[in-house]
Amino acid sequence: MHAAASVAAPAKRPRGRPRKTVDERDDGNRRRIVLRHAARLFRRNGFDATSTRDIAAAAGMRSGSPFYHFKSKQALLFAVMEEGMRSALQQQRDAMALAGMEALEPAAQLRLLVRNHFENLFGAGNDFIPVMLYEQRSITRAQRATLAALQGAYEGDWEPVLRALHAAGRLRADVKLARLMIFGALNWSVQWFDRRGEATLDDLADAALSLFLAEAP
Repeated sequence: MHAAASVAAPAKRPRGRPRKTVDERDDGNRRRIVLRHAARLFRRNGFDATSTRDIAAAAGMRSGSPFYHFKSKQALLFAVMEEGMRSALQQQRDAMALAGMEALEPAAQLRLLVRNHFENLFGAGNDFIPVMLYEQRSITRAQRATLAALQGAYEGDWEPVLRALHAAGRLRADVKLARLMIFGALNWSVQWFDRRGEATLDDLADAALSLFLAEAP
C-alpha cells in the first residue's frame, strides 16, 4: 500500500485588521502637521495669500505633498476650521467635566466657560479658531452648515447657564442677544490681546464677567 500523502494545513489568517505599515502609521501624523502649519499660515497671511507651496515648505514636505491629504487648498482650509471647532468643543466638555460644572453656581459656571473660551483662543493650537472666525467667506455653504452645527453644540453648553443667570436677575439682556454679544466680544479679543503683556487669561475672564453680569440682588 502507498502511504497517504500529507496535506499541509492552510495558514491561519490573523484576526482583525492587517497591521499598518510604517508609512500608514505616520500618515495621520503628517496630516496633523499639515493642518497645524496651514492654520498658522492662514491666520498670519490670510487664505488667499497662502499657497500650498508655502504650507508644504513650512511642514518640511514636497510642494505637492499636501494634496495627498487634501484635495485642494480650500478643502484644507475647511479641515483646519473643522479640526479647530471639534477640538474646542471637546476641550470645553473636558473642562466642564473636570470642574464638576453641575455643582457650581451659575456665575462660576459662566466664568469657567469664558475662561476656557479664552484658552481655546489663545492656548495651544490657537491658530485654528481665529481662522474659522475670519475666513468663512472662503468655504462653501455646505461646509458652513457643518461648522454651524458644531458651533451650535459649543454654544449650546452656554444656554442653560445664561438662562439661569437671566432668571436670577444677573443677566438683564435677552438670553439670545446676550449670547451673541458675549461671543462677539470674546472672539474680538484675538485682534488686540497680547499674551506677552501684563494681563493674563484669568484677568480677561474676570473683566468679561464684570461687564456681562450685574451684581447679585
